[in-house]
Amino acid sequence: MKRTVAWVISSLTTITGIITPSLALNTSIGETGIYANRLHEQPLNLTGRKIAIGQVEIGRPGIFGFDKIAAWSPTFKLAGVYYQNRAVKSNGNLDNHAAMVATVMVSKDKRLPGVAPDARLYASAIGAIKGGGQPQECLASQHIAQQNSGDVRSINFSFGESLSQDRRMDAILDGNAHLTRCIDWSSRVHDTLYVIAGNQGTGGIPIPTDHYNGITTAYSTKREGIYSKVDFANLSASPVGIGRSLIKREINVGPRRGINLVAPGSKVAVYDLAGSIQKVSGTSFAAPHITASVALLQEFGDRQLRTKQPNWSLDSRRHQVNKAVLLNSADKIEDRGNGLLLGMMRTIFSKSHYTWFDSEAYRNPEIPVDIEMGAGHLNVLRAYQQFSAGQWKPGNPVPTMGWDYETVTKDNYQEYVIASPLQENSFVAITLVWDRLVELNDKNKNEQYDLGETFDDQGLNNLDLYLMSTDSNNTSESVCRSISKVDNTEHIFCAVPSTGNYKIRVQYQQQMNLENQPYGLAWWTVNSNKP
Repeated sequence: MKRTVAWVISSLTTITGIITPSLALNTSIGETGIYANRLHEQPLNLTGRKIAIGQVEIGRPGIFGFDKIAAWSPTFKLAGVYYQNRAVKSNGNLDNHAAMVATVMVSKDKRLPGVAPDARLYASAIGAIKGGGQPQECLASQHIAQQNSGDVRSINFSFGESLSQDRRMDAILDGNAHLTRCIDWSSRVHDTLYVIAGNQGTGGIPIPTDHYNGITTAYSTKREGIYSKVDFANLSASPVGIGRSLIKREINVGPRRGINLVAPGSKVAVYDLAGSIQKVSGTSFAAPHITASVALLQEFGDRQLRTKQPNWSLDSRRHQVNKAVLLNSADKIEDRGNGLLLGMMRTIFSKSHYTWFDSEAYRNPEIPVDIEMGAGHLNVLRAYQQFSAGQWKPGNPVPTMGWDYETVTKDNYQEYVIASPLQENSFVAITLVWDRLVELNDKNKNEQYDLGETFDDQGLNNLDLYLMSTDSNNTSESVCRSISKVDNTEHIFCAVPSTGNYKIRVQYQQQMNLENQPYGLAWWTVNSNKP
C-alpha cells in the first residue's frame, strides 16, 4: 500500500490533469508537437516497424484477449507483458496510467495515433512491493532489456522511486541509488537508451532521475497553440524562492544538470483502460514521446543497413548515438527563414519565460544544457534529418551535418575537420555524450543481475568539446567550447564569428576509469554556400 501511495504522489499532475472525455486529436505528435506525423507519411513511411521498445512501471497496459475487461479493446498491440521478470497472470497488475503511457507510444487508432504505432512494445509491472523495490525494479528493467533477443532500443520509465524509501542514510540525488546505478549499468551492457520522466509533484519521487547514461525529460505546455514552454509544474529549477527546500530534493546535487530534453506533456489526449479519451498532463507523458521517437529513427537506420547505404554501420543502433542525435536536433530558437539558426521550428521558453539565449548554458561553457530546458524541445523530424546525414569518421573531412560513434584515448583527442567553410553568423549545434561506467558485482558469475547483487560506480571520465579554426591547435583559441567537469554531456550552440574553415575536437581531459572512452557525437552546421 505504501508503494501505491508513493506512485500516486509522483503522478499527481497526471491525475489532476484528467478531464472530461474529449474527441480532440492527439496534436502532440503533429505540427504543434514533435512532427512525428511527417515521418509516418509517404515517402518516409516510418512507424517503428520491427523495432522493440520497452516500458517499466508500477502496473502494466493490457492485452486484448488475454485480459478480460468488459467493453474494452485497446488501441495497441503489445509484444509482451510481464510481472517483474516472469509471466503475468490475466488481469494481473493492470494499470490505467501504464495503459495511457502505452497509448502515447504505440496507439494504432486513427484519431489518436501513437508516436510509433508499429513498434514492438514490451512492458513489465513492478507491483506494489512493501519496504521499497529498487532491486525488483532493476530486475524488471533487465528483463525488458533482454526481450526481442536482447535488441530493445529504448525503455520508458514513467514512474520514480521516493528518496524517503531509499535505504541509504540521508539519501540524496547523487547518482548512487541502487536503481540509478542499475539503469546506467544496463544502458551500457544492454545498449539501450533509457528515457526517464522528470520530477513534478510534491518532492520525493526523483530516483532514477539522477542517472547519467539516458535521457531525463521535462514537459512542455502549449503557448499560442504550440508546445513550446516548460510547464510550471516541472520542478526542474534553481533552488530559490518559496519552494527552494522542495526543489533541492528534486534536482541533482552539485552543478550537474538533470534535464536533457523537453517533450509535450500538457493535456495530451490518450485512451484509458475503459476506452475513453482523456487529456492528461505530466512528465509521465513527455517521456514516451522520446522513447517512441527512438523507434522511428531506428526503423530508418535499419532500413539503411538492409540496403547497405554508404556512411552507415551498426553504430547507428548505439544508445549514445540516439542520445546525441535527439539532443543535438532539439528546437531552441525559431529560425528566421534564412537557415542560420539551423532551420529550428520553434522557440522554447522556460517556466519563467526566458529563452536559450538568456540561459546560463548559452553563456557559460561549464554548463552544457539548461536546468529547465535541457538541450531544447524534442523535434523528431529534425532528429531524422540529423540522423539521416550518416556516420562520418575523424581523419578525413566531414560534411556540415553528421554523427559518429568513436573512441578517444587518454590524454589524446579526435578531430573532425568540416569540409566546407561555415557561414558567418550561422549557428552550430554539437553534442557529445559518453557513459558513466557502472559495474555489476556479479556474485554468481552468470553475467546478469540477480536480487541481492550490487553495483559499483567506477566514475566518469572527463571529455571536453571544442569548435576551433582549422589553423589552430590550441584549445585556448577555440571559437566555442563545452567543458563541464561533472556532466557526461557536452553541448555547443554558438554563432560562427566569421566565414571560414573549422573543426570539431573531442578531447579526453581526465581519466577516472578506462583509458579508452567510447562516445557518441552529432553536429549540425551551415555551409557558407547555403546560408
